[in-house]
This record gives sequence, structure tokens and C-alpha cells, in this order.
Amino acid sequence: MSTNSPMPLANVPLLKSYIGGEWALPATSTDIFEAINPATEEVCAQVALCGPDDADRAVRAAHAAFDGYAALSLDERIALTEKLIAVYEERYAEMVTAITTEMGAPLDLSRDSQAECGPGHLRETIRAARAMVWERPMSSHALLVHEPVGVCVLITPWNWPINQLAAKIGPALIAGCTVVLKPSEIAPLSAQLFAEFIDAAGFPAGVFNMVHGTGAGIGDALTGHPLVDMVSFTGSTRAGVQVAKTAADTVKRVSQELGGKSANIVFADADLEAAITRGVRHCFGNSGQSCNAPTRMLVEASVYDQAVAIAQQAAEAVKLGDPRESGPHIGPVVSKVHYEKIQRMIQAGIDEGARLVTGGTGRADGFERGYYVKPTVFADVHNGMTVAQEEIFGPVLVMIPFTDEADAIAIANDTPYGLAGYVQSGDLDKARRVARRLRAGSIKINGAGQDYGSPFGGYKQSGNGREWGEFGLHDFLELKVMNGFQAA
Repeated sequence: MSTNSPMPLANVPLLKSYIGGEWALPATSTDIFEAINPATEEVCAQVALCGPDDADRAVRAAHAAFDGYAALSLDERIALTEKLIAVYEERYAEMVTAITTEMGAPLDLSRDSQAECGPGHLRETIRAARAMVWERPMSSHALLVHEPVGVCVLITPWNWPINQLAAKIGPALIAGCTVVLKPSEIAPLSAQLFAEFIDAAGFPAGVFNMVHGTGAGIGDALTGHPLVDMVSFTGSTRAGVQVAKTAADTVKRVSQELGGKSANIVFADADLEAAITRGVRHCFGNSGQSCNAPTRMLVEASVYDQAVAIAQQAAEAVKLGDPRESGPHIGPVVSKVHYEKIQRMIQAGIDEGARLVTGGTGRADGFERGYYVKPTVFADVHNGMTVAQEEIFGPVLVMIPFTDEADAIAIANDTPYGLAGYVQSGDLDKARRVARRLRAGSIKINGAGQDYGSPFGGYKQSGNGREWGEFGLHDFLELKVMNGFQAA
């Protein structure tokens, strides 16, 4: 919720932006956004929203700092990043609390996964940078070099806030770029802390800048700015289209990680109990607010009824709880607006004839406050339904039967998205064969995980480019061939 009152609330922090090495309130705007704790529905932060003039000031600060920072050696940039990791680890508990407060991630999830992504990504980027060949001869007279792309605008979402910050900021700064970050105003506390960590680590003024604001307020001013060389955006496909259009006028590089509607293919020869239970829990993790969640469960027809029964049992075993408490429960979804969108999607599934196995619309039982969604499973879904095609971004699973391998692949690929895919089978040759046919950026077989060094990104309307590890570095680097160099 935004207001025009510049008066801060008692005991609620007023968050400033960070421009040119200084904390600053907007130069002209008096708009304030009230960030809401989704578990209590109370204001947890006030965000002083920047306007286009502040966005311009931040970009110019990054532009002024670029030449000097890019001239630092790789070792010097890595040393600064190592200081950042050290500061982060000293204040790790603050980050856990911030993420739990701003987006309702349960304590264990915030501590073990959400906050851990920060140092995890930074360390992997350092490892990749040290292993990378930054210069090499192309021939007896040509030298190929990697150089920083320049000033980068980084726009990040609220659902895995530090994961996205670290996966962009780490490679950008190690590559030698300067940045302007626009974090989500819905979940600003973690970004504010990260900016404090960067300030404490001693990066030169202007290398890192952060402007709080809305997409409508400053998005175009950032992505269309003529001094910006690259935009890295994570968010909805709809917003990604706007980013690409605005950036096109100045022909700047755009890297995007967008929506997903990932298929989880379960064959009859899988360990059915384990595969279905694992799939339900993965879908509902982070309250269903993960772009790569396995939200479409495709099950071989011969075991479909059994799978639906297992899914119902698994879903009804999922507990909702206070994010501040330790335990395996899930928390609320991030906001009232998002809660209401999920309710509309669940109702659409009912209206279009999907069988409601468990869950449904309305506030979860036992929760008079907080944006708690009932864990929901739909069966007898087909790919023409809204709930099978549109990203719901909540704890909602749809189950679709298939007849054979070819049918499973066709259904899985019948989506505008292509971020992730999952295959469950006791026949590894079949699982690998199917994995090769899926049009998605990352495939997991039988519950396999993914480490920080793996490329993350998607096909089709799930975006372009790849993040994480060495692949994330490439997005922030230009290639230059210099002819006339004598080989050593």
C-alpha cells in the first residue's frame, strides 16, 4: 500500500535508498509504500519511493564509478566480495529475521535456504571467476578478452529475495560492472540489509546503488536509460515483456528469468509413494511461491487414481504455521493482493470443472489474520484449463493423467513456459530420454537437487540468459578480440 504521507510510523523503519555511497531520501517524491508482514497484516517497513530523477541520479553515479572500478584487478574485486561475505555472515541472523518478517517464509526455510543463498551464490561466483580463463590467444596475432559490460540495472522479486540479489550482484561486481538495484518494494527489508553489508564491505562509492520504487514509478526510467548497458530482470513474464520493450530503444542487453508452469512427470514404474509425496511438498514449498515449482503433476493413467489418493494424503499433512516458529510448516503468501489472485485462480479451477481433491477457496482454518492459503490439489485437469496454463504462484497443485511416454512429453511441453521439469521413473534410461525431450532449462530426475554452479534459466516465455556460477558471469561480460597481438 502506498501513501503520500512523508510522516513515518512509530517503531516502523523508514527505508532510504543508497546512491553514490550515501543513504538518501528521494529528491522530490514524497510517496511512501507500506510493506506488510503477511503473517500479521501489520506494517513492517515504510519505503520512501524514488521517482525518475532519483533513478537518473543512481544511474549517473554508477556510470561515474565504472571506469575506476573496472580498472581494479580481478583479485581486488574478489577481495571486496570476500569482505561482503564476512559482513553477511556476521549479521546472518538479521537477514533470517528480515526475510521471515517481510514475506512470511518460515524460520527454518529462511535460515537454511532463503538467507543461505547469499553467501552460497557469492562463494560459487568467486570460485567460478578464479577458474575462468579471462584472456586467451585466438591465433598467432589475436587476443580474446572478457570485459565488464558496463552499468547494469538489476530488478529483483520478493519470493526468493536474497537468492536473486546475490545471483545478480555477485557476478556483476566480480565482472567489474557497476550496478543499480531496484528490489521489490513488497519485501524491502532483506535488500536494505544487503545494501548495508555492501557499504560495510567498503566497495567504492557509486559501484553499488539501490533505489526503492515501484515498477510503474521508476521501471522505465531505469531500463530505458541511455547510460545503462544491461538489464537483468527477474519477475513475471508480463513485466518482462515491458522491460524488453523499454530496453529495446537503446539496444541494451537484457537477461530475464520469468514465469514457470513446470511439469512433474510420474511414470508407473516410479516409487509412487515417494515420488508423489515429494512432488506435493516441493510444489507447496515456500507457500508455492517459486517460479520453478513442479505445479503440474502428470501421472501415468494406470496409477493415476492411486497417485491422487497419495497426493491428497500428502497435501492434508502439510501444516500452516507462524513463520517465526521453527518446524516444517509453510507460511502465508506474500500479500493481500497475491492472496486474492490465488483465490480467483482456485475458483477458476472449480468453475472449469477440475475435481477439487482438497483445499479450496477461503481463509485457511484457524487463521483469522495473515494471508494463509489452503493447500489445494486439483485432479482430472486437462491442459486447456486456466489452472494448467497460468502461473498461480501459491500452494496449488494440478494433476493430469497421461497414456504413454509420448503423451507425457506432449503435455509437458504444451505450455508457454520452459523454466524447469521433473521426471520420476524407476527406469533411468527412460527418465533421461524424456528429460532430453522436455523444453525447459533445468530437469531434475527422481528428486535430484541443483547446486549453485548449475545454470538457472528457461526456454520460451520463461526468459533468456542463465544465472548462477560461471554462467551468471557471462551475462555481465563482453567479448573483445584484439588483433595485432603477438602470441607469448
